[in-house]
Amino acid sequence: MDLLQWTETVSGYFWGWPMIVLLLGTHIYLTVRLKFPQRKIFKAIRLSLAKDKDSEGDVSPFGALATSLAATIGTGNIIGVATAVSLGGPGAVLWCWLTGVFGIATKYGEGLLAIKYRQKTSNGQMLGGPMYALEKGLGQKWLAVLFCVFTAIATFGIGNTVQANAISENLSMVFAEQMNPDLTKMIAGFVMAALVGFVIIGGVKSISTWCSALVPFMALLYVAGCLYILILNAHYIGEALHLIFHSAFSPEAIGGGTAGTVVMMAARYGIARGLFSNESGMGSAPIVAAAAKTRNPVRQALVSSTGTFWDTVVICAVTGLVITTSIIACPEISREDGGMLTKKAFGMIPYVGTPILTFGIITFSFSTILGWSYYGERAMEYLAGKKSVIFYRIIFILFVYAGSTMSLALVWNLADIFNALMAIPNLLSLLLLSGVIAKETQHYLWEGRIDEKMDS
Repeated sequence: MDLLQWTETVSGYFWGWPMIVLLLGTHIYLTVRLKFPQRKIFKAIRLSLAKDKDSEGDVSPFGALATSLAATIGTGNIIGVATAVSLGGPGAVLWCWLTGVFGIATKYGEGLLAIKYRQKTSNGQMLGGPMYALEKGLGQKWLAVLFCVFTAIATFGIGNTVQANAISENLSMVFAEQMNPDLTKMIAGFVMAALVGFVIIGGVKSISTWCSALVPFMALLYVAGCLYILILNAHYIGEALHLIFHSAFSPEAIGGGTAGTVVMMAARYGIARGLFSNESGMGSAPIVAAAAKTRNPVRQALVSSTGTFWDTVVICAVTGLVITTSIIACPEISREDGGMLTKKAFGMIPYVGTPILTFGIITFSFSTILGWSYYGERAMEYLAGKKSVIFYRIIFILFVYAGSTMSLALVWNLADIFNALMAIPNLLSLLLLSGVIAKETQHYLWEGRIDEKMDS
C-alpha cells in the first residue's frame, strides 16, 4: 500500500461513521442540554449586526463572524453539496440541513468557551479558542498543544493549498483558449500569494475588514444565482422537496440495492458533507470568536452560532434544492460528477450563470485562505510565541503559490485527517465543559441578562 492509498484509508476511517456519530451526537447532546439555543437564532442575527461598545476585544462581533464565515463558506458549499447528492441521492440534502440545525448548538458552545477562557496579551490583544479552554478549563495543556499542532498543519491543507488549487484550476479553464494552463496557474499563484500577503500582514483587523466586505457580497451574489435557478425550476420545487424527504427516510431499495441502503447512503454523505461544510465541532471558528468585542460569553456565542445557520441551513440547503430541481428539470444531467452537477445547474442562467459560479468558487476559496491563515497564526503563537507568527506567514504565503501548481490528491487526504484530529480534542472540551456552557447560558440567556457585563 503506497502513501496515497494509506492516507485514503485513514481519512475514510476518520470521516466514517465513528466521527459522524461523535460529531452529530455532540450536536444533539448540546442542543438538549442547552435547552435548544436554536430558538434564539433571529435574536442572534440581530446581535451580529450590532456593535458592542465599551467591550474588550480586537474586532467587532460582525468582523469575527465574517472572518469565521470566510473560512467556512467555501467550495464545500458549492461542490460538496452536489457531491453529497451524487453519492447519497437527493435525501442527502435533508441530512445535510439537519446537521446544520443541530450544529448551531455546537457552534454556540464553541463561541461561549472561546470568550469564557480567552486571555489578554501584554499589548492588549485577545487570544482564545479550544487550546485555552483545554488548558484553563480542563487543565489539559498537552491536549491544547496537540490541538494547535493539528491546526497549524491543517491550515496548509484545507485552508491553503486546496483552496489555491481550486482557484487556479478554474482560471486555467476560463482562459484555456487564450493561455497555456500551466502558465495560467503560475500567474494565478503569484497574484494570489501577493494578495494574501497584503491582507494577512495587517493581522486580525485587516483580515476581518476584508472578510466583512467580501463575505456578504459573495454570499448574496451566489444565493441570488441560486434563487434565479429556482425561479426557472419553480414547477419542480414541490416534486424536489418530496424526492428529498422520500429519499432521506424511505427504506425502499433502489437499483437492486438492499432495503435501507438509500437511507444509509443519504445519511452518511449528507451528514458528512454538512459537518465538513459548517465546521461545527472542528474548533476553528472559536479561535477568531475570541477576538470579538463583547460584554459576555453568551452574546458572542449567539453571534457565532449564526455562522452555521448561514453556511448550512441557508446556503447548503439552497444549493441542494437547486441541484435536485435541476436533475428533475434536465434528466440528462449525470449524477456521477458533483462538480458537473453544479456547473450544469448554473449553466441554466443565460450568459452570466457560469461566470457567477466561477466568481463564487474563486471568492469563496480566497476568503477561506484568509480565515484559515488567522487560525494558523494563533496556533503557532500558542506553540512558539509571538515571534513565530512572521515565519508562519511567510511559509503560508509560499504554500499559496505551491498549491496553485501542485497535484492535490495526497494533500486532500492529509487535510481530512488533520481536520478530524483537530475536532477530537475540541469535542472533548465541549462535552467535559458542557456544565460550564449550560451554567453561563442559564445565567445570561434564559434568565434575561444578555446585556450584562461579565466580570473581568
